[in-house]
Amino acid sequence: MPYKKPFKKNKNKNKHQTNQPTFVRVRLPRGREVLGIVKQRLGSSRLSINCFDGNTRVCRIPGRLKRSLWVREGNIVLIEPWEYDNDKGDILYKYSKSQVQWLKNKGHLDKLSEFQEF
Repeated sequence: MPYKKPFKKNKNKNKHQTNQPTFVRVRLPRGREVLGIVKQRLGSSRLSINCFDGNTRVCRIPGRLKRSLWVREGNIVLIEPWEYDNDKGDILYKYSKSQVQWLKNKGHLDKLSEFQEF
């Protein structure tokens, strides 16, 4: 019968963890990009979004992001309006909870209270 090595537990599992503060990297809008809140999911990777520039746009999730970007109502997203149709756009990025908190603290989401119904 061949020799089997016993299962070895990793004793140094917590050795590499440190209690240093984590830094939040946040992607800010550049050029034509605009922040917005997802108002409604319309199906087939399309969403209705209230943008912070005052427009409501129907935006789509591009094919390269379809499987990796899961967007729900109320999420803060970064969109880029289409050049030839300002009522439509593409979703570029979805912000996490810690990134949204950073944006609020830095004043980038000042118009957020206008879109909140509560």
